[in-house]
Amino acid sequence: MSFDLIEYADRSGVPNPEKFAQKCETLRLFLIEANRNVNLTRITEKEDFEIKHVADSLSILQFFPEIAQFDFRIADIGCGAGFPSLVLALACPNLKITSIDSTGKKIAFVAQAAKHLGLKNLQAIQGRALELNRKKDFQGKFDIITARAVAPSPKIYRETDRFVNDDGRYIFYKTPTQAAEEMPELLKIKQRFWHTTDEFTLPNDSGSRLFVVGN
Repeated sequence: MSFDLIEYADRSGVPNPEKFAQKCETLRLFLIEANRNVNLTRITEKEDFEIKHVADSLSILQFFPEIAQFDFRIADIGCGAGFPSLVLALACPNLKITSIDSTGKKIAFVAQAAKHLGLKNLQAIQGRALELNRKKDFQGKFDIITARAVAPSPKIYRETDRFVNDDGRYIFYKTPTQAAEEMPELLKIKQRFWHTTDEFTLPNDSGSRLFVVGN
């Protein structure tokens, strides 16, 4: 069954799903070109890209619809090639997103892609979260810390515990297996109420996911 990104984006609460889908195709083509020089991702075929990068990134909106409605400041830790940060910036102009990665070539791509797509709501920063966590400019700055396909949740939390404001929260993209492995250690961190969302399956049976949340 073929995947309909416009329908999925509309169901996720994206304000202009048709324009969003067009921009995602622009991003995919830009990524393919960049991939010739830098190994960013192997997932570039149209449907795979739309499901495993775009729909996966967008799935956060189906569990936390307020993200598409309010002017949240989000830090995407270990953003890699920009998923979810580029997708969320495209989907939700209301957001102010800071993409953080320690790898220069990857963060350069995110910055170039944001410029190519005309995104004014995304800032790309090269650096290690642990080091940025010590800087006053980053302390208490964010409403949401997220991460996808990077380090274990306890490690990210400990390296960014000064990033969030008083009402801030952590929302990590995880597989059920990853969550099961990480939750015991997270539950020892008493400063947060850690829990998981229900499991869900990406379109076309492309994998099981859930979110690990720290309020």
